[in-house]
Amino acid sequence: MRRKKEKFREPKPEGLSRRDFLKGASMAVSTGLIAAPEAAVAAPDQAVRIVGPGEVPITLQINGKPRSLKVEPRVTLLDALRNRLDLTGAKKVCDRGTCGACTVIMDGRPVYACNILAIEAEGHTITTIEGLATGDNLHPVMKAFVAHDAQQCGFCTPGFVVACKAFLDKHPHPKMEDVEHGLGGNLCRCGTYAGVREAVLEAAKNLKGGPIHG
Repeated sequence: MRRKKEKFREPKPEGLSRRDFLKGASMAVSTGLIAAPEAAVAAPDQAVRIVGPGEVPITLQINGKPRSLKVEPRVTLLDALRNRLDLTGAKKVCDRGTCGACTVIMDGRPVYACNILAIEAEGHTITTIEGLATGDNLHPVMKAFVAHDAQQCGFCTPGFVVACKAFLDKHPHPKMEDVEHGLGGNLCRCGTYAGVREAVLEAAKNLKGGPIHG
């Protein structure tokens, strides 16, 4: 007598399944533009501000001045700067937050402008490469980049200069290894890293921070 063939069943994996993940993700998206982890379990009667999909008015504080514009909620800070405000110093290269060419300073911290929505930047203080020089008076970091030939094609240079400025604001007495670690979020396809590192140390000296070599 033949034994009835049992249907093979794979053991149910522990933890979050793909179906559970997709279900949770859809709930999170439905709660707003960028939902915090708590949003999915928020009380049903909690008010949610919905904007878009059309353009909405915002005011951005850029380089010490308020700039008013209208953008769709999906527009990134990078695209708003370049396409709406004609501030083209921040470059659009990878558009995925990996190369650092679009670095700006927001509330004293270097950030990738391609990773931030323009409406999220409202209410924050933003500094771009255009705000580091006053007429022909260059920022010490800019002067050091020229002196040490820390650029080649120049496409990544604005992001590097902004990142270096933000780095020196927090670390006025850098060592060479500090510079290497601090600028790890910026990439140069021309390979001008040696010049960039020397430029940062020179800028620190000119800013009276005084680099400690070692």
